[in-house]
Amino acid sequence: MRTQKARTQTKTRARRRSRWVSLAAAAAMTLGTGLIAAPAGHAADDPVDVVVDGNDIRADNVNGLTYKGLGVLSCNSTSNLLMDYKAEHPERYWQLIRVLFGGENPLVNHVKVEMGSDTNTSTGADPATMRTADELADAARSPGFQLAADAKTVNPKLKVSILRWEMPQWVQQEWNKGTGTDEMYRWYKETILDVYEKYGYMVDYVDPDKNETRSPDISFIKWYKNAVVSDTDFANRRYGIPADERGAVTKAYHRIKIVASDENNTLNMGPAMLSDADLFGIVDAAGYHYTTDDRREGVADSSTYLPYTKLATGDNKYVQDKEVWYSEGTASFGYTDYRVNNNEGPNGASTGIGGVQSALDVANRLVKSYANSKRTHYVFQPAIGSFYEGAQYSHKELVSARDPWSGYLHYDAALYVMQQFTQFAKTGWENDTNTAGIWRTVPEASYSGVSGTENVDGSNGAPSYMTLADPAKKDFSTVVVNDSDQAKTYRVKAENLRLGSDPTMEVWETRAADAGQRYDADFKHLVDEIRPGGDGFYTYTVKPRSITTLTTLDRSADAATKQRLPKSGERAVLDTDAHGKRSDTRDTYLYGDDFGYDEEGKVKVGRTFQPYLASRGNQPRYMVDQTGAWEVGGDGVLYQYMDQSMKDTAAWNKNTPNTTVGDFRWENYKASVDVSFPDPDGGLAALGVRQQKGMAISDAAYNLRIGPDGAWTFYEYGTAVERGTVAAADGYQLAVEAKGAQVTAFVDGKVVAKYDDPTPETEGRVKLGSGFQKTGFDNLKVERIDGYTPYAAAQVDNMDSAVSYEGTWSRKASFGDAMDWYRSTSTSTTADASFAVPFRGTGVDVIGGNDGSAVLDVYVDGALVARNAKTAATDKRLATYALRGLLDGKHEVRFVLKSGKLVLDALNTVSGHDVRGAVDTAPLRRALTDVGSPEQGDYTDRSWPVFARALAAAKAAADGQKGLDTVGVEQLTGRLRAAYGQLTRMEDAVR
Repeated sequence: MRTQKARTQTKTRARRRSRWVSLAAAAAMTLGTGLIAAPAGHAADDPVDVVVDGNDIRADNVNGLTYKGLGVLSCNSTSNLLMDYKAEHPERYWQLIRVLFGGENPLVNHVKVEMGSDTNTSTGADPATMRTADELADAARSPGFQLAADAKTVNPKLKVSILRWEMPQWVQQEWNKGTGTDEMYRWYKETILDVYEKYGYMVDYVDPDKNETRSPDISFIKWYKNAVVSDTDFANRRYGIPADERGAVTKAYHRIKIVASDENNTLNMGPAMLSDADLFGIVDAAGYHYTTDDRREGVADSSTYLPYTKLATGDNKYVQDKEVWYSEGTASFGYTDYRVNNNEGPNGASTGIGGVQSALDVANRLVKSYANSKRTHYVFQPAIGSFYEGAQYSHKELVSARDPWSGYLHYDAALYVMQQFTQFAKTGWENDTNTAGIWRTVPEASYSGVSGTENVDGSNGAPSYMTLADPAKKDFSTVVVNDSDQAKTYRVKAENLRLGSDPTMEVWETRAADAGQRYDADFKHLVDEIRPGGDGFYTYTVKPRSITTLTTLDRSADAATKQRLPKSGERAVLDTDAHGKRSDTRDTYLYGDDFGYDEEGKVKVGRTFQPYLASRGNQPRYMVDQTGAWEVGGDGVLYQYMDQSMKDTAAWNKNTPNTTVGDFRWENYKASVDVSFPDPDGGLAALGVRQQKGMAISDAAYNLRIGPDGAWTFYEYGTAVERGTVAAADGYQLAVEAKGAQVTAFVDGKVVAKYDDPTPETEGRVKLGSGFQKTGFDNLKVERIDGYTPYAAAQVDNMDSAVSYEGTWSRKASFGDAMDWYRSTSTSTTADASFAVPFRGTGVDVIGGNDGSAVLDVYVDGALVARNAKTAATDKRLATYALRGLLDGKHEVRFVLKSGKLVLDALNTVSGHDVRGAVDTAPLRRALTDVGSPEQGDYTDRSWPVFARALAAAKAAADGQKGLDTVGVEQLTGRLRAAYGQLTRMEDAVR
């Protein structure tokens, strides 16, 4: 047991102030944007000395230096599908709740909800809780509030905060006049009280300002806080607060704290708080986005020099500390299990779990944002990606939850990286009596010299570490991030701490697996136990591309610390019965929804059970809204409610109302829906198929639109292909059938348009759309088409370990495009470069954004089946080359680049098991007749084998081949004719 030196509080504060002055001076020395100079005298190869001094653990700092851990932001449709997981696979949903929010050391301590306005402010639209001034607030529409209620069942101390981006039209109209403060306050208040009435908790924090403002609205923030603390009206029947609860509700409401101002690209709130005593007293937490750094302008004692550091430490003229949050930041991009196969490191090596936008990048953001701006809370946007891929900002989450029908959940390895912080400290908010024992961050034992301020690059090998300590000085943990290709030695010395008789330090590490190990072999595992040397230092060499926690806690036998993340499960395709509830691969339906939901049971919400639609604010099943107010009415019809009075509601991505449903692997199907026009202003209804990406109705590859006057237009994306008119009516049945390259549009069962697409989009989901009028939709059906494969059976990413490469390839995971699957691609321009993948089925599609220059040789099971095959110029997520018509079974296909440029994003495989009905093989039989019976001896040895294989395959298929579909017939026919055309006669070869 070490003896702490006695010193007075005055001396302690003086010592701390001198340290902060020297720290500020060090921070002022920069080597470039976002790169802070290494500690004096530190060379790249030198050990990094870290002194953890008990006298630097500021137990009296209860706001600024308490480590609050991590938060999750629910907004912009990112949580839309979570409620479907809860209804369809409750065991998987509640397991997710426990993983993220449960246990003695929760990963997440805060749910932040961005209130929606039915418009698209990023990846989609969150519903408005109040669409009109007269409507009662309905917080159940927003999945974020329910997520928080469920999280509180395992973590009652969880914090909840709210803010807005845009606002409902009825608020916006008054706000734009400069007179909308009462309307804004009413929207906030009635939402907050409805959350309390429905879920039993009071919101903890409110940001009254607009999300990502650059000019904080200080006057409104002050007005809002005064309105909150002076409000005595809680008896209004609109609020639904029972009389015996109003006293408690009033007290809880008055305790709501203020966070401000969620800026992005500006840092104005910190200086404003330091300059304005009233504002300083009002704002409890300062938060800003997407940069690790503080503001550094003016002289050291000015309000613009390290303002957020001064707020957090209490080293300001008010001698009070404030919370400072990284109130919105990204998670890792893509799947870490794919990223590890990149070749972006030196000499084509992998960067493992590191590299820009990786799990280690995010770890460095936590460290650097603390070291440089003293932020002790990081909020992920999002932590859970529960919206369909292909929307803006896809593939940047810790958990992917996009297939509620299957229960598939992908827990990324970045969660282990985050647990290296949260499982080795007591995180959260300190209580009013300062007795909760929340661990403090230790500025003097924390530092980061990695480069960058948003996307953080640790390849320079600079030190990056953060120390968390028990306020009672009995334990501490130092988290070290090494996102470089060199090992780095750290020496940690404990001074003035009460570590007890056994000072053993455990070393926990997360990094990519070594060759021959299973993928997760080195994720969050105990690698060593060390003791201080004769000089008092613990010494440990941190491996390249790893995160290491050096802790005096004894976690070696702790089951929770050693717990592995759940398995993802099978990602089954959406193929249900006519009601859409139960999986059924034998009937004619892929999906159906009559919006009555008689087949759905009650749903657990918090600790209660509620009817299906009531539990989710009448939101329809499996639908992700891009724009509009989509809600099931009391008559069991889906309505889009955003009408002419709301059409000018502000949005980031301005589109007409549209929503998306289904599986990205759906290929050949017929979608139909009944539409109606109850709005006296008329309207427009739209049905689209094969949507892969984008957030407008025009992002469905083929879409049909009609109004009550009978005027219809059939589109390929946003380009009109054909127009016409049917009889005016109050409603119609719309249908679009897509099979291979042939697309047919129907109105009331009659064909109105046919289109053969020379470069078809072959896969994607269904979209519904409307104008800004109330529009009804009912009896949605998605049906198979006889003779065609209905969907791809599986997808293999270009970075999947199952794909093998030869030759020169650029396998990129950093700075990837959100429209590329998992933000990664493999690209080659080198002749004879190749890739191969094993699969089971009848064919495979090569997916990627390509210019059509690539020419390929294609081998199946070692045999050349297509020579000099051309590829198509395609947008991202589309097939540049498709191989179909193989015998249904196990195969290995190899693609060899002969010339041009090929970008591989993913491979989609198809199975013959899913084909129903008769297949017309007449085109194949005609081709066999046309090529006749050539003699092998008449042709060269080089040209004959490809033709012989094509001929044999065609004959087998014509005689009846299990799993063959119409597209396979077309491809076998094409390959036979191409091989016949490439036959070279012996005499021609001699010439």
